[in-house]
Amino acid sequence: MAKASTVRERGIYILPSLFTTAGLFSGFYALIAAVQGRYELAAWALIAAAIFDILDGRVARLLHAESDFGAQYDSLCDMLSFGVAPAVLVYLWALVPLHKAGWLAAFLVAACAALRLARFNVQHETQDPRYFTGLPTPAAAMLIATAVLFYENSQMSPAPWLWFAVSVMLAWLMVSNVPFFAGKDVDLQRRRPAITLLIFLVVIVFIMVDPHMNLFVLALAYCIYGILLGLKRMRSDKPDAGNSKSSGADSAPPSNTE
Repeated sequence: MAKASTVRERGIYILPSLFTTAGLFSGFYALIAAVQGRYELAAWALIAAAIFDILDGRVARLLHAESDFGAQYDSLCDMLSFGVAPAVLVYLWALVPLHKAGWLAAFLVAACAALRLARFNVQHETQDPRYFTGLPTPAAAMLIATAVLFYENSQMSPAPWLWFAVSVMLAWLMVSNVPFFAGKDVDLQRRRPAITLLIFLVVIVFIMVDPHMNLFVLALAYCIYGILLGLKRMRSDKPDAGNSKSSGADSAPPSNTE
């Protein structure tokens, strides 16, 4: 019985791991397509990787199949799909004319994605499930991927210095303390008002009207919303800090003991 229990503990949950592996395959395919100069195909592959990344976590929670192995495997796969692949894509698509500055900006995207994933693994148990601390790596990858779709469909050429600035900004947002909506506290098994389904349908219709443009609009709106939320929190915290400082000074004299 003890031996059987040990074997069971060393096993893995197959279904969530299959979704994670599908995301890894999509990210690797995006990397290959980017190297071949098929940028639009690479962008769609990154979007597929993001969908699989959402599904593996949801499936694991619904089936109560969460495990340390699954969390570590997911992070390793995310590093390729949402760190290396989008960094190579944005470099080959927009940053090549900048030479050294271009590949350094792309490297920042990959390096900060690694730092973001490492920090998440350490802090995820203590974080507010409603918000991510820092821009999630899939969101950063989605902004790059959907921008590629928008530019390619509009037959516009990306401005290298603009995307240099965007790449640096995305890298900074990933390692910052800016809060971004997570939605992990949303329980799909609970009853919801009918308006919730209507909202989902409206979003789907909005995307399908013009996926090349509207996916980019949604990815950009998500990033901007997080920045605005961070600015709002900074403004709301400043009066509190001032009040606490003044109240502390009035309440007691300074102490020489630690």
